Amino acid sequence: MKDFFKYVLATVVGILVIGLLCTIMTVITLIGMASSSSTTSVPSDAVVVFKLDGSISERASDNPFAGMFGNKLMDEELGLDDILRAIKNAKENDKVKGIYMEAGSFSGATPAQLQEIRQALVDFKTSDKFIVAYGDQYTQGAYYLCSVADSVVINPEGMLDWKGLAMQTTYYKDLMDKLGVKMEIFKVGTYKSAVEPYFLTEMSEANREQITVFSSEIWNQMLNEVSKSRKMTAEQLNQLADSALTFQEATLYKKVKLVDKLAYSDEVPRIIANMMGSDEEKPTDAYNTITIQDMAASTANEPKGTSGNIIAVYYADGEIVDSRSNGILGGNEAQIVGAQTIKELQELADDDDVKAVVLRVNSPGGSAYASEQIHHAVQAIKAKKPVVVSMGGYAASGGYYISCGADYIFAEPTTLTGSIGIFGTFPVAAELLNNKIGVHFSTVKTNEFADFGDFSREMTEGEKNALQSYVNRGYELFTKRCAEGRKMKQDDIKAIAEGRVWTGEHAKQIGLVDQLGNLDDAIAEAKKRAKVDDASIIAYPAKGSLFDELMNEVSGDSYADAKLREVLGDYYLYFNSLKHMNKHGNVQAQLPFYFTFNL
Repeated sequence: MKDFFKYVLATVVGILVIGLLCTIMTVITLIGMASSSSTTSVPSDAVVVFKLDGSISERASDNPFAGMFGNKLMDEELGLDDILRAIKNAKENDKVKGIYMEAGSFSGATPAQLQEIRQALVDFKTSDKFIVAYGDQYTQGAYYLCSVADSVVINPEGMLDWKGLAMQTTYYKDLMDKLGVKMEIFKVGTYKSAVEPYFLTEMSEANREQITVFSSEIWNQMLNEVSKSRKMTAEQLNQLADSALTFQEATLYKKVKLVDKLAYSDEVPRIIANMMGSDEEKPTDAYNTITIQDMAASTANEPKGTSGNIIAVYYADGEIVDSRSNGILGGNEAQIVGAQTIKELQELADDDDVKAVVLRVNSPGGSAYASEQIHHAVQAIKAKKPVVVSMGGYAASGGYYISCGADYIFAEPTTLTGSIGIFGTFPVAAELLNNKIGVHFSTVKTNEFADFGDFSREMTEGEKNALQSYVNRGYELFTKRCAEGRKMKQDDIKAIAEGRVWTGEHAKQIGLVDQLGNLDDAIAEAKKRAKVDDASIIAYPAKGSLFDELMNEVSGDSYADAKLREVLGDYYLYFNSLKHMNKHGNVQAQLPFYFTFNL
């Protein structure tokens, strides 16, 4: 019997060892496959297929295992950096004859991100190559991009959404009242409306004013750009937006010149072949296709110089937090983690090969404390080498805090920036605990503030005064940093601060940014200030390793988080923010909640 158990145990151990070895070999094989496919060759007579679908992020992670675990959704994540690189590569590659855009929707895309993609497409057309766009249905954001095409095609039974911008904020004061929880508010800034959902049931007049102004400015940008491409007036486009256009027959879209052709999807290859001047009987014989992802990987990721000089592009993307927090179900959404970011910026400051740093900021803000620490780290770099900021979709509140001290600041016209203000919140659940649930607490303390932070009772006036003074000091420091960075008087900064959000276009007029432009413009400025012509452009921080990506796929964390993004759409931001709000600290420099556009 002893021998029997011995053999059984040996067999089990053998199976486990073999299983482990097989797993290791599988991982090595997958890594080898991923590495071998890191670059892609471009076929002759190529047409780049750009599917406007799935989620868009500032900088997508390298995910060589997408789709290997039944995770189709991961195939649909696109990084703005990859999209822009692909379009640029397509413009410069003689094998590429055109781009085919298939309309869908980008979830979570900001107006500035769409604007930067559209600018790249306009630049692509200067190479005398064509763009064809087709859609069964065009969302407004998709049409904004596709309107740049030489030929815009829609299904004869298709729909085109063009209705203007709308913004909505959720208020839950009444819900909190019913629960017996109230939020004590401490803020500086008339327009700092992030805390309004806690104590109001609708927008304040100040918040409505700022949203009206910047949403109108963004809409006017879209009108002017589409009108130029479609050879229509902005007034005509505005009239169409007021005509419930979405529910009209497709023939009307052609009649009013929003589209050029009505055709079914199987007719599109013939349209593309005609654009190439081919009369092949089988139109797909006239060209080969390559995906936007493969086009991005068709050359080295970034231009490489021969001098050893480096222009570092550091991506500061996501909410600013004191410590790392995961998505609702453990995903890896972008965050700017204070200590980690500071360490990485210090390394760039100490690297003599790095001649200048471009700080790419895409952040609505977050922890005021972490923002100040990152600002300090940026100043340490600036003492040694030039620092240029490129603002993405958001660079507001804490996002502006970490930007304001740079040598030069670029923003897109539709970037949301400013929001120079501070707020703090403290939940009080006395009504819920004492009266609704029937739980009571009794405290003994040696000093007046010994139990500060006890949410089971009302705050004392002394506690309220102390926290408001703390917030006030934070606002003074914030406006001081902005004044120093922008070389303005602190009172002049305060006159345009008050937590107010501005578009990049407006921010330039009032001195919060230096120039309207994109990331390439910022890189060019950094090279100019560093006085280097030959330099490698390298992105930081390094993306996750292949092993990290594999572990994310196997654990299902990325899938669960991405699935929530797909189901909730823009509302994902609300839920995820609530989930890790405690990671920000009590005092925050953050946008007035999340702005979502019906793009």
